[in-house]
Amino acid sequence: MPAVSLNGEQRTLPDGATVFDAVHATGAEGEARGVAVAVDGEVLPRAEWPGTPLDEGCHVEVLHAVQGGC
Repeated sequence: MPAVSLNGEQRTLPDGATVFDAVHATGAEGEARGVAVAVDGEVLPRAEWPGTPLDEGCHVEVLHAVQGGC
């Protein structure tokens, strides 16, 4: 089970976990608009999430765009 940094928090994910799995581990809706992911500082296109495995020590940031006003 790889241990990764997920949004700054150490998390252990199941063996074979992908970026898509990490997105869901944060509670984000992976199919929703306004979600972006960076792995080790590189933004990853959504189409690559399901096929990109996570290795031990990866740094994954899942970002959610939020609309708001003053």
